[in-house]
Amino acid sequence: MTVSISLINMKGGVGKTTLTIALAEFMAIEHGLRVLVIDLDPQSNASACLMDLEQWKRQNMRGQTVMRLFLDSFKDWPVFSPREAVVKNASNIGGGIEGLDLMPSGTELMDLQDSLMTIYSEQEDRSPLIYLLRDAIGNILQDYDMVLIDCPPSLGLITQNGLAISDYYLIPVIPETMSIHGIPQIVTRVNRFKKQTGSSLEPMGVVATRYRQQNPEHFLNLSDLRAGAQKKGYRRLFETIIHESTPAANAVNFRRQAAKLREKYASPRPFNEYRELSREVLNHVGK
Repeated sequence: MTVSISLINMKGGVGKTTLTIALAEFMAIEHGLRVLVIDLDPQSNASACLMDLEQWKRQNMRGQTVMRLFLDSFKDWPVFSPREAVVKNASNIGGGIEGLDLMPSGTELMDLQDSLMTIYSEQEDRSPLIYLLRDAIGNILQDYDMVLIDCPPSLGLITQNGLAISDYYLIPVIPETMSIHGIPQIVTRVNRFKKQTGSSLEPMGVVATRYRQQNPEHFLNLSDLRAGAQKKGYRRLFETIIHESTPAANAVNFRRQAAKLREKYASPRPFNEYRELSREVLNHVGK
């Protein structure tokens, strides 16, 4: 059975894309799962980190990106084809990981979101907009064990399309006061989305990222995140903490080819942290 997870936060720079990529790679390599990464972020970082730049440009020119999927919704001649849009054997490990696929984004996606809202602004029922992604790719999701959706730093239309095909949502957050301040707002808005759509979407929890041990604020905020999980509705703080790491940040550069996972995440700490986190996530969903 396919399990879909949207990684969301209204704040950028929290390590969401790096986390998405690492989970996908560990799930595919160490657990033998068929994994699809859907890049909904207009910055297209997951796409740039998981596929060759020239291949991505060709994909974009052919209209086989998520951006074109949304564009087709108000065009007479649709171009997007879900199966053609999927890039097989993505990643910079071993020339590509068998079983890890990518549906890339397009850089015009943010402007397109505004255009979609303008075009459909006069409609009383905007619910079809929320299901554009589901209606387009629903048939291929069953080909995968896990679907990881890298969402933009907002809870707008594009993110809602990701949530509409998700079983869970996961919130990466830096344990800083300004960063964790928005978590209750995320939970509230997702709950509103669930009520409006009848979705069974559930919170999976919060993952602390870019943790700096020498920062006393980070340490104190971890305690607050653990204590407030049930009351504030995000279920839990994952036991695995992702520390700030230059090797991990460099690892996602597609041009830095690696033969194996250990080589990609050159330092033992990020390798072990992402490995343990992937196990935690999979245990939670029964994989």
